[in-house]
Amino acid sequence: MSRGLLLVVEGAEGVGKTTQVARLADRLVALGIRAERYREPGGTPLGDEIRRLLLEPAAHGVSPRAEALLFMAARAQLVAQLEARLREGTIVLLDRFFLSTYAYQIAGRGLDEMLVRDANQLAVGGLTPDLTLLLTVDPGVAQARMHARGGLDRMEREDAAFHARVSAAFLAAADGSWQAAHPEAGPVQQIDAGGSVDEVAARIDAALKSRWPETFSGLGESL
Repeated sequence: MSRGLLLVVEGAEGVGKTTQVARLADRLVALGIRAERYREPGGTPLGDEIRRLLLEPAAHGVSPRAEALLFMAARAQLVAQLEARLREGTIVLLDRFFLSTYAYQIAGRGLDEMLVRDANQLAVGGLTPDLTLLLTVDPGVAQARMHARGGLDRMEREDAAFHARVSAAFLAAADGSWQAAHPEAGPVQQIDAGGSVDEVAARIDAALKSRWPETFSGLGESL
């Protein structure tokens, strides 16, 4: 490829995003495909510090607007690095991007949609995912996974009503009409995150092979 692909993995807490990003990166590297994984917020010294400030349980009193702008600052710092990797032909796997902003800060916190979308465009400078894999699972299953994992961060400790708004926003993003109205999010494909880790990985492989068969033809054999 003359340019890499920006593949984002999204979803509410407990759907298994981080696990699947790591496994997909390992499978691609095993196939000899240049791939790197990043997370939001993070991926740069500034982003990692912002992550600590935003997610540690003791970080009380962060206003919704401050929270959104801190996420955007981390994103703006990371984007230059992602664009460089894409120019080199690397497949970039990103754990969270714009959909999380929409779900958590717009739907979850109730911030003005147009203001947040404008701020996001300032942060990303026009960078749009080639595909977002949206992992979804029954909210009860997701909550059970999250609590079994333990060590909940500040966002995970929000109340049930907040998480319900976030989950509903993610589901809305799976609809074609939502995607048409939000071109900055790029194409979104919903992936059933129920079942075992290997079963979910197989569904991700199938989605990528269907969209880019020449690039991802070896996926599935590496599970």
